[in-house]
Amino acid sequence: MSWHMPSETAPHKRTWMAFPSSGYTLGETSAEADEARTTWAAVANTIIDFEPVTMVVGPGHEEIARRYLASEVELVTAELDDAWMRDIGPTFVLGDDGRLGAVDWVFNGWGRQAWASWEHDARIGRFVAGLAGAELVPSSLVNEGGGIHVDGAGTVLVTDTVQLDPLRNPGWSRAEIEAELSRTLGVSNVVWLPRGLTRDSERFGTKGHVDIVATIPAEGVILLHEQAAAGHPDHEAMTEIKSALDLSTTADGTPWKIVGVPAPATLSDAEGFVDFSYINHLVVNGGVIACSYDDANDEQAKDILASAYPGRPVVTVDARPLFARGGGIHCITQHEPLATG
Repeated sequence: MSWHMPSETAPHKRTWMAFPSSGYTLGETSAEADEARTTWAAVANTIIDFEPVTMVVGPGHEEIARRYLASEVELVTAELDDAWMRDIGPTFVLGDDGRLGAVDWVFNGWGRQAWASWEHDARIGRFVAGLAGAELVPSSLVNEGGGIHVDGAGTVLVTDTVQLDPLRNPGWSRAEIEAELSRTLGVSNVVWLPRGLTRDSERFGTKGHVDIVATIPAEGVILLHEQAAAGHPDHEAMTEIKSALDLSTTADGTPWKIVGVPAPATLSDAEGFVDFSYINHLVVNGGVIACSYDDANDEQAKDILASAYPGRPVVTVDARPLFARGGGIHCITQHEPLATG
């Protein structure tokens, strides 16, 4: 059986999420817990207008979750360490006969981060795959869904600092990683970006996930995060990343059309320079769920996304509580493509 990961714009059966039930994401105070639950629920309650949502909830948290979530959101119970479904869940793929598969990457807390725990989260990929009725595609590669982005036509975007992280994949060569991505995702063209955003490389980050840097809304097109402020460290980072993309092509050798998406005008918060990004959005059936920040650039970014996904209304959710915890809307969701066989 050969597998391939379709574009995120292909039809979905549902979106999977995990409800903040413990750990760093939930926080240490009742106010922090309420903020986390409210924000995760706001995303789920927005998606449900476009496609079904299944939420994994820790045992004993079902009643709490139901108070925050729309009645249409399906709840299932499993032990959780955290709530970043893009990373702990499986990466769904389709077989050459149209059947649903689920790549079960090894998850080790974003490269054995000192603050992370992953005993339970490391089992969520297999758990979700089983509920989805997908054929399991085991992988020995340490990887996360936020660390890859495909165009469905043979290309995957990755970063040196994630897949080549010695605390993720010690001893793996670039060629070995590319071969495993080819086997599991059906790609022939691996585009390596040098890094991710600065804050995402700091203590509570992922060490450089691609899904807040670049995304592919259509074949041959890349939406690229742009940090115009020279005083922000991501200005230099994005110059490096764009240079790498300028030297790359699609799987058929065509140069990319790169569309810049301005970063929010907000440059910092109490913790330092922010990594707020409009790139970290979720495409759903008939729409786009995008991050907003009560920022001067919110409307401009929304217009760019609307142009990039014609015919799909763009609905925004305040993502500041998500980014304060280390990610965005794409990070807390995992789409399941519609099987055709």
